[in-house]
Amino acid sequence: MQKFTTLTGVAAPLEIMNIDTDMIIPKQYLKTIARTGLGKGLFSEMRYKDDGSENPDFVLNKPAYRGAKILVAGDNFGCGSSREHAPWALLDYGILCVIATSFADIFYNNCFKNGILPITVPQADLDKLMDDAKRGANATMTVDLESQEIRGPDGGVVRFEIDPFRKHCLLNGLDDIGLTLQKADGIAAFEARTQAERPWT
Repeated sequence: MQKFTTLTGVAAPLEIMNIDTDMIIPKQYLKTIARTGLGKGLFSEMRYKDDGSENPDFVLNKPAYRGAKILVAGDNFGCGSSREHAPWALLDYGILCVIATSFADIFYNNCFKNGILPITVPQADLDKLMDDAKRGANATMTVDLESQEIRGPDGGVVRFEIDPFRKHCLLNGLDDIGLTLQKADGIAAFEARTQAERPWT
């Protein structure tokens, strides 16, 4: 998993509450277990019209936000069914950080397992970040995980809290497999000892 240390990029405002996982990646895109290629389906029911053409009113279709790396969203982001394709789609599109006042638990956990930083902030801080994100091409923010700060385009700083273990994993690019591989020597020693002690198993 790629390390998350400091991220600087355009932040897109998505002022919608209760964005569920079916809105993030609709069910017709769930036929694959590959983590790539899902970016095209991200928010597809809002990004595209019925004829397949782009909806110019959707934020990620606006020129200033096409390369957005950060999403500033409404409350209860990622609710609904527990589909890991949702963070996969965000990641494949290029969004590495989502900021909201709250997240659905399963989606929140899945973000950390896939290298995405979900940040929870109080409503007052979200309102400020949302205003910053509405600046279009000037909506550049820097998310510093080590210092736990979000720096806005005007130099303002918003602090955020994060579980120390999850912070450690993101800073070092450790998903569940990576954490297990840190114990590879101990696992190999255990297997060798077990084989010597119980060769019949």
